[in-house]
Amino acid sequence: MESKLVSHSNNLTGDRPWKTILITGLLAGTLDALGAIVIYQAEPAAMFKYIASGAFGAGKAFSGGSVMVMWGVIFHYFIAYSWTMLFFFLYPTSALLRRNKYVTGLLYGVFVWIIMNRVILPLSEIPQQPFNLKGALIGASILMVAIGLPIAIMTHRYYSRRNHYD
Repeated sequence: MESKLVSHSNNLTGDRPWKTILITGLLAGTLDALGAIVIYQAEPAAMFKYIASGAFGAGKAFSGGSVMVMWGVIFHYFIAYSWTMLFFFLYPTSALLRRNKYVTGLLYGVFVWIIMNRVILPLSEIPQQPFNLKGALIGASILMVAIGLPIAIMTHRYYSRRNHYD
């Protein structure tokens, strides 16, 4: 009985998948935002307005004040939670994802970068820029560390604590 209590108290996310998803998405979204702010030396409000410009266009987003900052935050975390949920629900169905959480996390970050930059952003209102290898490597690195690794590690932790996978 005591070992169950200790095990449960040491498990940050318990046995509730939505709690794990909530914590993981928040962690990944926050790390991604902080990574972009630090690496690009971006003003947080401007960064979130840039994100909002994907839906509202640059003119409206950058002249929109705090409302557009909030829209950018909402869109940013919606995207982070979407990537979190996708990985979380695919994880138990794929032995490949469970093979090595670190390699999988890094590769998932690259996958996220490819889909975001080659599919999602071109469909948005954000003006397209020419491909820049250095920028691509920096952006992919941020997503590998800030999105891929936390999502893979936290998802692995959730499922392994439930004794599904080790």
